Amino acid sequence: MASRLALRKFLYARPYTQTPTLTKLVQKYVVTQTNARNVNAIVLSDSCVKRLKDIDKDNGRLRVIVTNGGCSGFQYLFELDKNVNGDDRIFEQDGAQVVVDQISLDLIKGSVIDFREEMIRSSFHVVDNPRAEMGCSCGVSFSIKE
Repeated sequence: MASRLALRKFLYARPYTQTPTLTKLVQKYVVTQTNARNVNAIVLSDSCVKRLKDIDKDNGRLRVIVTNGGCSGFQYLFELDKNVNGDDRIFEQDGAQVVVDQISLDLIKGSVIDFREEMIRSSFHVVDNPRAEMGCSCGVSFSIKE
């Protein structure tokens, strides 16, 4: 709220000119108010980071793969992998690393990788996928938006 008032005072106190101060103030307001994720990145949830840190580092990084299949057309696969290929992107948060190949990244960019512990299973999940139109009830497969 304070930054909004500061922006208004600044904008209405002077005639409009594009100044570095104005640009910085507007950028600061937009960044602090939108809470938007980078749509070209993968975000790791706190539970995902914690679980990856608990897993022995000798097992490698978590690799997220999107393949054809599942009830809805595409499915998420998770595996531990020590190798990094030429077309892979590595996303890191607090020392935990997730590797995604470029084709899979195009289908899940902007998503969150989460780790859930339930009574019958504990597993990694892709949540809030902006490219997914619908998915199956187990959360493993999805169809893409046209």
